[in-house]
Amino acid sequence: MSADTLATAQPAVELEGITKRFPGVVANHDIRITVQPGTVHAIVGENGAGKSTLMKILYGMQRPDEGTIKVNGTPVSFRTPSDAIEAGIGMVHQHFMLADNFTVLENIVLGAEPKRFGKLDRAGARERITGLAETHGLRVDPDKLVENLGVGERQRVEILKVLYRGARILILDEPTAVLVPQEVEELFQNLRELKDEGLTVIFISHKLDEVLGIADAITVIRRGTTVASVDPREVTARQLAELMVGSELPTPETRESTVTDTVALTVAGLTMEADGHRRVPKGTSVSQYVDKLRADGVRLLLDDVSFEIRKGEILGIAGVEGNGQSELIEAIMGIRPTHGAVTLNGRDISAWSTLQRRESGIGYIPEDRHRQGLLLEAPLWENRVLGHQTRKLVPGKADKSRGLWVDRKAAKADTERIIRDYDVRTPGVDTLALALSGGNQQKLIVGREMSGEPSFLIAAHPTRGVDVGAQAAIWDHLRNARAAGLAVLLISADLDELIGLSDTIHVIYRGRLVAALDPSDVTPERLGGYMTGAIAGPEEA
Repeated sequence: MSADTLATAQPAVELEGITKRFPGVVANHDIRITVQPGTVHAIVGENGAGKSTLMKILYGMQRPDEGTIKVNGTPVSFRTPSDAIEAGIGMVHQHFMLADNFTVLENIVLGAEPKRFGKLDRAGARERITGLAETHGLRVDPDKLVENLGVGERQRVEILKVLYRGARILILDEPTAVLVPQEVEELFQNLRELKDEGLTVIFISHKLDEVLGIADAITVIRRGTTVASVDPREVTARQLAELMVGSELPTPETRESTVTDTVALTVAGLTMEADGHRRVPKGTSVSQYVDKLRADGVRLLLDDVSFEIRKGEILGIAGVEGNGQSELIEAIMGIRPTHGAVTLNGRDISAWSTLQRRESGIGYIPEDRHRQGLLLEAPLWENRVLGHQTRKLVPGKADKSRGLWVDRKAAKADTERIIRDYDVRTPGVDTLALALSGGNQQKLIVGREMSGEPSFLIAAHPTRGVDVGAQAAIWDHLRNARAAGLAVLLISADLDELIGLSDTIHVIYRGRLVAALDPSDVTPERLGGYMTGAIAGPEEA
C-alpha cells in the first residue's frame, strides 16, 4: 500500500473508550487505540494489563461495557467471532487450534468448506489455498498431515486459515513464543509481505526486541488502560519495559558457577517407541534390543538419551517443539514407560510410579499451566496441594494431612506464604485460579513446586507467556534455588533464557541428544542451527 493511499485511508481499527468490568476488577478502562491500515501495530503490556480482554472484545468473544469499535471507519458491534470474521478480522491464538490427524487443506477449510455437488471441493480449495500461499509467501503442502509439521509450518497454516476466510486484519497473539530465531525471521518476512498486500497486523508479544524489529507503531497498556503510543524507531527495549512495568528490562544472566560434584539425577539410555512399549525379550540386553528397533526402522520418540545433572546445576535442553522434550519429561516423571534407567540421588527409580517419584523430591513446572499445572475452577489453596497431597506442606512442621484428607488450615497458610514470597497478585487464597493473570498463575506454580525442599526440579518453559516482571521474578527464584544446591532440568523455547540460565546446554533433535554446548560460547543463531538440523554433528561443552 503506497504512502499516499495510507495517508488518505480510514484507520483499519479504532478503539475509543473501551471499558470492560468483571466482578471485583476492571479489566479495561477507557482504552484508546488507532491502528493504521497496512501496518504492524504492536500491543505490549505485562500479564493482567488487559491485552487478552481487549483482543477478545475486538474478536467478538466478549462485549465491552462502554466504548466504540470502528473497522475501516464503520462502527461495529460484534456478538460472536463470526461477526468479527464477517468484518474481515481473523485471530491466530497463542496455542494453535489445529487437528493433528487432518491434512493442511482440511484444517484450513474446516468450518468453511467449499462444496461441489454436495461434497468437499478439494480441487477448488487446493487452488485457492495455493494462490493465497503464493501471494503471501506462506509455503505449505496442502496434503501433508498437520501432526508431521514443525511449529513454524503450523503457524503458517493458522495464518492461511484466517486469510482463507477473508481476513484483512490479523490479530497474532504471542506468535513467536515457540519459534527458533530462523523461524521468527521467516514469520517476520511473511508479515512484511502481508503488509505489502495491504493487510493489517495487530501483534501481541512480550519479546520487546522482536516488537521493535517488526512493529510500525506500538501501544503500551498498563493496569487496564493505554499509557503510551510510541514510534519503535524512537524507543529502546529498556524504555519500553519501563513504560510497561516501571522497571528495567531483566536479563537471565547467571554469572558464578554453583555446580557441585554430587550427581542428583542420572538418565541412561532412555529410549521410547512411538507405537507403544514392548518388553525386552529374555536374554537380550536393552542396548541390543534398541539396536534391533533401529534396524527394523521403528520410529523412536527418544533414542538413547543419557545425561547427568549435579546439585547446583541447571542443565538446559534446547530443541524445536516435537523433538522429544515432552517425552523426556514423561519418562523422567514415570508418566510413560520407557527403556533405560533413571537414578535420583543414587537410587534407581525406573520402576517407581509418578507419585513415588514426586514423593522422593521431584518438582515439576509443566509446559502447559492450564492443562497440566492447575485446576482452573478451584481456589488457590487447593492448587497449592495439587500433586503434593501425600506430603507435609511444610517439611519439619506438623500438619493434619493424612490419607485422602488435606489440612485446609495448613494449606491456606502455606498458600499465603507463596503469595507473599513469590509476589502472586491476588485478592486471597480462596480466589479461583482462573481469575489470575497468566503470570500470576505461573508464579503460583513455581512457588508450589519449589516448596517442600525438592532435590530435583523439571522446569518446562517456566516463563512462557509471562511479562517481563514475572519473568524476572521466576529467573531470580531459579537462580536462588540453584545457588542453594537444587538440580534443575530447564526446557525452554526462549534461547536467551536457556543461554543465560544454563550451566550446560544439550540439543535434542528427533529424539536424540546431538550436541552439548557451553552457554558462555554459543549464540542463539548457532543454537537454532543445531535445533533445526542445519548444523550437524556432536559438539562437547
